[in-house]
Amino acid sequence: MLSCYLFLIISLMISFRDVRVSASGSNCTENPVFTPSALVVKYGDPANVTCVVCQKDCRGDVFGLEKAVGEVTKNGTTMFWTVDRLTEWGISVMCYYDHVASGQCSSTLDLTLYQPPESVSISFVNHTGMMFEEQQYTLQCSVQNVAPVQNLTVTFYRGNTALGHLQSNSEEKKPVNETFTLNTNSSREDDGAQYWCEAKLELGPAGPQRPPVVTSEKLPAIVHYGPELIGPPNPDVITVTEGDTLHLNCSFVGNPSPSYTWTVPVNSSLSDNGGILTIKSIGFEHEGQYICTVSNTVGTVTKEFNIDVQASPLIWIIAGVSAAVLFVIILCVLCCRFYKQNRKGSYNLKDVLRFPKHTALPLQNCENV
Repeated sequence: MLSCYLFLIISLMISFRDVRVSASGSNCTENPVFTPSALVVKYGDPANVTCVVCQKDCRGDVFGLEKAVGEVTKNGTTMFWTVDRLTEWGISVMCYYDHVASGQCSSTLDLTLYQPPESVSISFVNHTGMMFEEQQYTLQCSVQNVAPVQNLTVTFYRGNTALGHLQSNSEEKKPVNETFTLNTNSSREDDGAQYWCEAKLELGPAGPQRPPVVTSEKLPAIVHYGPELIGPPNPDVITVTEGDTLHLNCSFVGNPSPSYTWTVPVNSSLSDNGGILTIKSIGFEHEGQYICTVSNTVGTVTKEFNIDVQASPLIWIIAGVSAAVLFVIILCVLCCRFYKQNRKGSYNLKDVLRFPKHTALPLQNCENV
């Protein structure tokens, strides 16, 4: 029976104490004032604050400072709270006084105890190795041993580009491990890029001027994609002159690097260097369609070249010169012939080109011959 009474008395005492701590006094004309008004302390660091209970003469009232840890000293109605090493999470520091007319007036210190992230890491969810173009992947940023987590902002990056900012919905005051995820779509431009994440504690104006920031390691992205043409497409028909050198450019990019196979209309010695096919002296036998097949593990594409060979202008020049030379030779032969027939006297060039006329003789003269 005695134990029941003791339990009841202790419960009532705790209830009255709780009422006094939580009350702020709706009829108070002034409340205790903390300096600074907000205190942000790193876990394990010292802390101190001053509380002026009231501005007027309230020394006759009951006043004090309630705390879970630390020491309190008084100088009149001014209270000094100090702690050498703050390691208690979720504590409350309240300064109060009991006024006869107004009741209890109190103020609770805006106190934040924080712990910067112990480590930050980034990875892909359920994925390792290479990535493929136009696929969705989930990035995961894991933050270890951080508090308060509701003040944490996690930012995902690709290179120097921010992909998204995330915050936790948890209200836990003690250090926790938190994981954040973000979906991203891969593209060929992402090949070789580096993903990473940053965890920052935003502690407000009362916090450090440089908010605590911890970054993850860099996660390189390897994106595989099919062959893609470099440069403009070739014309429908490529016209070249006989004897010239021809270069057919079939350069593609891709990851992994593509391989090249050429299909040509003739079985002759052609020089190819991957995406470049060279014909040093093209002839009419090289006319036709050339097909370049480009492939890698992602896909295969083809590029066609239609070649038309024209005769070289040199042939016409040689033919013209040959005709001119032949004409001169014929002219010289005629001149020599005419000269032999007419060794004496003068002659006209026109006569050289004229054949001699034959005169018909009378029949009777022919009979006498």
